[in-house]
Amino acid sequence: MENHREFGRAVPVQVTVLSGNHLRGSRTDSCLSFVRAEFNGCVLGDSQKLDIPVDKDVVYNFICSFECSEVAHTLDDVAHKPVILTVFETLPKEKKQKEEKTSLLGQAVVDLLPLLRGQCSFTSTVLLHAVPGSPADVAAHEDEVKSTLDVTVNVPEPLLSDAQRSDSNVLMVTVETAYSVPDIWNPTSTPPSHYVAALQMPVSATKEQVLLFSNGVLKMGGETEPLPRPKKWPLGPLLAPGAEVIQGLYIDAEPTDTDHGDLTDIEDKVFRADAECNQKRVSWDTARRCFIDAGGVACLSRRIAECRLWPVEIMKAIQTVPTKGGKAGRDKQGEDEAQISFHGVVYMDLVPLLYPGVRRIHGVYRIYPFYESELLNKTQRTHSVLKECSRAPAALGRNRANSSVNSLKAFQSRTMENQRGNNDVSKKPDSQGKCAQTDSVSGLEPQVNTEGQMYADSRSYIIIEIAVEKPLVPRRPPEELAKRVIELVPPRPPLPRRPAGAERAVQEYQSQIASVAAQVLDQYQQLFGAAFLPGGKPLDPVLQEQRKNQLLGELNYSGKYFAFKEQMKYSVVRIVREKMLRTEAFSDPEQLQAFLSQLYVFLVDEMHSALNKTLSMDSQDTHQEPVLSCAQLKHFAKEAELNTDYQLAAQYYQECLIRERSDPCHWCDYGAFHMLTADHLKAEECFQQALSIEQTHTPSLLMCGVLSEMNGCYEDAETFFERATCVEPNNVVAWTLFGIFCQTQEKIIEAEMAFREAKKQLNSVLKNGLAPRQEITSEVQKKDQKHETSETSAEETGGDAEEDHVHEEDRPQITQESKQEAQQQIPPTSIQTTIYMETVWFLLQNYALQMAQRALALELLSPDRGTISSYHLALAKLHLLRGEHDSAEASLKEALIDNFQNPDIWALWGHLHHERGDYAQAQSCYERTLDSVLDASDAHSVYLRLGSIYLQNAEYEKARPVFLRACKHSPSCLTWLRLGIACYRLEELTEAEEALTEANALNNRNPEVWGYLSLVCLRTGRKLEAEQSYKYAMKMNLQKESLLQEIHELQSRFAEELDRTITSLDAHLLSSLTIVCTDTDHSSLGG
Repeated sequence: MENHREFGRAVPVQVTVLSGNHLRGSRTDSCLSFVRAEFNGCVLGDSQKLDIPVDKDVVYNFICSFECSEVAHTLDDVAHKPVILTVFETLPKEKKQKEEKTSLLGQAVVDLLPLLRGQCSFTSTVLLHAVPGSPADVAAHEDEVKSTLDVTVNVPEPLLSDAQRSDSNVLMVTVETAYSVPDIWNPTSTPPSHYVAALQMPVSATKEQVLLFSNGVLKMGGETEPLPRPKKWPLGPLLAPGAEVIQGLYIDAEPTDTDHGDLTDIEDKVFRADAECNQKRVSWDTARRCFIDAGGVACLSRRIAECRLWPVEIMKAIQTVPTKGGKAGRDKQGEDEAQISFHGVVYMDLVPLLYPGVRRIHGVYRIYPFYESELLNKTQRTHSVLKECSRAPAALGRNRANSSVNSLKAFQSRTMENQRGNNDVSKKPDSQGKCAQTDSVSGLEPQVNTEGQMYADSRSYIIIEIAVEKPLVPRRPPEELAKRVIELVPPRPPLPRRPAGAERAVQEYQSQIASVAAQVLDQYQQLFGAAFLPGGKPLDPVLQEQRKNQLLGELNYSGKYFAFKEQMKYSVVRIVREKMLRTEAFSDPEQLQAFLSQLYVFLVDEMHSALNKTLSMDSQDTHQEPVLSCAQLKHFAKEAELNTDYQLAAQYYQECLIRERSDPCHWCDYGAFHMLTADHLKAEECFQQALSIEQTHTPSLLMCGVLSEMNGCYEDAETFFERATCVEPNNVVAWTLFGIFCQTQEKIIEAEMAFREAKKQLNSVLKNGLAPRQEITSEVQKKDQKHETSETSAEETGGDAEEDHVHEEDRPQITQESKQEAQQQIPPTSIQTTIYMETVWFLLQNYALQMAQRALALELLSPDRGTISSYHLALAKLHLLRGEHDSAEASLKEALIDNFQNPDIWALWGHLHHERGDYAQAQSCYERTLDSVLDASDAHSVYLRLGSIYLQNAEYEKARPVFLRACKHSPSCLTWLRLGIACYRLEELTEAEEALTEANALNNRNPEVWGYLSLVCLRTGRKLEAEQSYKYAMKMNLQKESLLQEIHELQSRFAEELDRTITSLDAHLLSSLTIVCTDTDHSSLGG
């Protein structure tokens, strides 16, 4: 095969009609039939006439051929024209009849597209579409048996070489239906009209092809078009209805959010639904394939990149009957055919065809009145396609041979003849490409296109689909991206195989011991089981040895003893080989005896262990779960970050990694922590470690891309972002970050594609009534956190529930019912979100501030931006993370102007005042947050800081209910500690001790907890426990001077009281002894 063969070389295409199946003629016993083959308006030949019984297949073996070349039948003809097979029945001659009469039975079409895909031969069974009223049609309705033809197509060599096939493409344009057409159009008007759509496509570097769709049918409204419905060949009506259908191609229902073009907004859905049901429409449902060589593919891509709009012209034409007469009549006919009425144009945006990997666009496009000046401005084209076709000679199709198809009245129209014939209109690229000369627009353009204006007044639109076999811009396959990610971040090697052979050998030996023991017990039950029944005679302990001998005798007699030995032999051999590591024979008898002794001791020990596990009721070891889960540890780490205690936060993250080192989420969270501390090198290591564990972990892929972009490794960043979109195609953030990166790299088309896909996925999420991905994740984590912490706090919070309710009554609270009612009245924020805001929140959660600023800039410039408050809230958080307090305050003021009731804005403003040290203003903002109808997204930080302010101001009555709510919402060591402090200051020592005990259970290394426990024990008179708590507080390096001073003062006061007590006891004891001694002396004197 020549890989560089010229396209113009003629290749014979051989079509063989093998047989016809289930053919029915006018006669009941047999059918005399023949087949006629046609292609591209030429009759290829007729088969011989065969008279075959109706119950047998007709074997035609009819061979015909045509040459595929650039002269006669081109590759484009092969792409969009089928071979038409017409089956005729020869009727018997009547009396005085000179010639035989024929009757049409049906037609079938053979698609030649497999030849353009590199196949040299293929066989297909095509359906023979019966002519209405023919015997075949009657038989099909009565017997439900359809007639078919078996056809084989062969070529001696491929029409295209491998190189040509890889560089070329097949484009298919499907014109479906035009809706809401002008009301003046009437299907019953005379003379009849036909409706034409036309566009030009480059098929090579120097040639363009006009694609005509001239079989539009005007329909009245009242019902929608059926779905799915088949696509039709661009041939016009054939003799047999149904033969114009392209097998396997259908127009299916398309989701409105996937449509390109104009009427794609939510407010346009109502108009489209009404128009597609009740308004007039023109239906084509025609698909036109177009073969494009390598030069044409490059030309098409260049044209789209230079001018994204592509014109599709539409017109209404009146079917004219050819005028009989001489030259004057022919001139009059030419003038009539040159007239174009209702000239409209559609401007299709074909840039989505340049999206990587895209092979199809389906769009809804408005029809505008045609003006050449507007065509020039929008598409850089100077001529109308329809006007060029109307000026072309009317004899384009006259040189074709007559056939059974074009002899019908349906093909009397000149436009249809052009379409059946060779309607190639060759133009140089300069004539329809970029227009550098303004004088190419000939003639004066009408001031107003009155008829075309009706399209705009009726809001007419048309649905068009353009598809290519291969993407114009190929996309890197997921396998290549995965390989590239593996090169950048090698996966963690599997853990080394543990030497588990010895362990398995021991386990097998123990299982055999258990099996043998169970069988021995069964045998013992059979011999002496009567003694264990109710009322049975108990066994005599003296006769135990006798029963043992009887059991052994029974086992030996039955052969079970030797079976047990054989059963144990294999497991013992495995222990010798895999546990004792002995595989060779002993040469020294002493070594053999020593080994046997060692083996015997080991086997007996393992036997006892197995019997204990089998016979003991409490042999199963209970695995004790850790007190704190990883979700709680992460919650404590976030709390430590809030208090800027980064060392403690790092300890919590590291504890998560120690517990579950192979969990990529823990490494990702640890990387986000290092992003907070601006240790980007360590953060990148953590994200890469997460990827090495799980190559498809999307958050880590995105953050690796962000850090690679920050480090200037743009190729690596593109790989990470693109891989994330392949791993999780419905991830809004992944597509948006990919778009932001491409926009930074000035890859405008790729950025446009990414943003469009992100909007599509976000609309899909919101349409299904779900929250975006990040909100779902956070909610699930909160629920899991509540579930995991409820077990550790259920008992304590349950005991304080009633008391908590009493204290919360001191301050008016908003009930849950009122909050639910308010949330139903206020639209959820997720509905008003955008792809940029979703990305901003993801980046802020991972402290990627530079990329978050870019996303906020795009949100500000976006035409479909979300709420102003959400934008300024995110911007304020960005400024706050950077320490820019003045800018954050300005953004918060703007956010409050837009939404005064948003609790997140008040909470963030409280954080701003708290960082500035203005605790009075912070307290006011926090109280406003908790009094809001809606809950804040991060209520824990509000509870924690507001309660701390109350403690600083000695407002313990207010601090107590706040910390109680915090303990119920998200308990931690700090919440329980500060609740205990509030209770201690209120002299509620029992409640304080319970809260401090809970805090100690969550973190037993907090010195402040031990210090307050020491105070409580001192106040309750438990000196030993107070002394132990104090020692633990000092061991944990208690640094709070005020607490240490309070402990020392209480210890001194307790010591002074103890000394006074001892002194008084000593004085009382001394006086008692004096009295006793005095009484003794008196009695001795008296004696």
